[in-house]
Amino acid sequence: MRTFIAIDLDKGIKENLFALIDKLREKSQNIRWVKREAMHLTLKFIGEIKEGRIPEIENILENVVKDFQPFALKIKGTGYFPLSQKSPRVLWTGVEADETLHSLQHKLENDLEKIGFPREKREFHPHLTLGRVKAPTSIQEAVRELERHKESIFGEMTVNKITLFQSILKPSGAEYKALSQHQLK
Repeated sequence: MRTFIAIDLDKGIKENLFALIDKLREKSQNIRWVKREAMHLTLKFIGEIKEGRIPEIENILENVVKDFQPFALKIKGTGYFPLSQKSPRVLWTGVEADETLHSLQHKLENDLEKIGFPREKREFHPHLTLGRVKAPTSIQEAVRELERHKESIFGEMTVNKITLFQSILKPSGAEYKALSQHQLK
């Protein structure tokens, strides 16, 4: 079973982001857009695990959340990477939060590493993927539209919980199922 830990977004933020995606979709057909139900902030991709490890992971999550109070999260700005406008591969929107978000993610990495899940090699840079470029041709209008929103605020929310998700791969794309939710204290 393929799993990850994430912050699910408030409905209003998802609606704002999908209004942006609708604008961008009009500008290019060469981008695979994120589905509404797939819009979340990944804190830790765990990967393939045996179902029997779920209680062990849930125990770690319950211990981690005890150390954190709810915190504010703002979805602001847009961009793409790599930064070469000629061939961006991912279009994204930014995430702003106080140090709590980074501390929470760092503690998840540390505690899950202790039970055998390797640390992410890349540094945590919180963002939400809007779309992935299928072919670099005919995307310049979409990139220009994206740049018009580089200072836009798409919403704010209070993070009250983190969720352990299962990712079910299907020909139509991944589907996500919440396995458990863990309330910040």
